[in-house]
Amino acid sequence: MLQDSKATIQETVFYEGGPARGDLIFNLLLGITLIGIPLAIAAVVRAIWLRFRITSRRIEVNGGWLGRDRTQVVYNQIKDVRCVPRGFGAWGDMVLVLKDGAKLEMRSVPRFRELETYINERRAAKPAAPKGIAA
Repeated sequence: MLQDSKATIQETVFYEGGPARGDLIFNLLLGITLIGIPLAIAAVVRAIWLRFRITSRRIEVNGGWLGRDRTQVVYNQIKDVRCVPRGFGAWGDMVLVLKDGAKLEMRSVPRFRELETYINERRAAKPAAPKGIAA
């Protein structure tokens, strides 16, 4: 009898949450001025609907209007990770450049340096080879 022996690899969550709170606070303070109102509105929308989930197998970003847009990226699709610190280095923006040339922007990421290191480690790791069919 032939059985399909699937390798069950446990997916562990490294980070799950929304954008940095400091980004919201900073932009609300800027919202006092006329020029800062659009920035404050954008920060509120990000705080309400943007969510990041970084696991041992993939990166998932939920955002858009009412949080309905979902983007998932597997680590072997990532060509480069670029980061820009914001808020005196307390949070930052990340851009994941994919092998097909597409870019995934992640704004106001808390602990962005730690997450960049984690993502680069996962990119460098070789995925486990799938097991064949056992007889």
